[in-house]
Amino acid sequence: MDAPAGAAASWLTGPVNEILLIRHGETTWSASHRHTSYTDLDLTPDGERQARALAPLLADRRFARVFSSPRQRATRTAALAGLTVDAIEPDLAEWHYGEYEGRTTAEIQAERPGWTIWTDGGQGGESPEQVGARLDRVLDRAAPLLEQGDVALVGHGHSLRALGARWIGLPPSAGALLRLDTATLSVLGHEHGRRVIRRWNLPAPPTDGDAPDRTTRH
Repeated sequence: MDAPAGAAASWLTGPVNEILLIRHGETTWSASHRHTSYTDLDLTPDGERQARALAPLLADRRFARVFSSPRQRATRTAALAGLTVDAIEPDLAEWHYGEYEGRTTAEIQAERPGWTIWTDGGQGGESPEQVGARLDRVLDRAAPLLEQGDVALVGHGHSLRALGARWIGLPPSAGALLRLDTATLSVLGHEHGRRVIRRWNLPAPPTDGDAPDRTTRH
């Protein structure tokens, strides 16, 4: 898959502002390793604490725009992290897993040895190419806004990993190499006019005791 279509000229000149990727906090299904796309779960108490802990990492940013997935686990994370969502962006929704919704990787691989979401997609859901196409659209909308300030994208594990891969010109399947834990911050930007990943999977500083487990759930 080539670089995102319709890329703005600003991607070549290298604006100083950045795209911030924020994965939502923990839910009951993420905690039990279950694939969660359209099932609209709220955060657990640990997930709420995770989201609040992100606020200091975002407080000094000047955002041109904050986009969120439609799912409440994303919009709730944004609110608890101190962000005001400017627009709900359907293209930021999690990978549609189809028949694999609510199931674990181990369960799926027991039926389909060698299966991964990154190469095989979701049965009756989205392929890697389909996910990549809609995340390219997100980047096409976000990139021109970097001339005005930072852009925040609040979303989900698999879709944000694929988006990170697309930003640097890799296929969506390369997201398999980008671990992304719950309630973490990743930063996309430029270096010498090239698109780069500046930070990835940055956790919030621990607050009030032990930090909850943020292990990747899929």
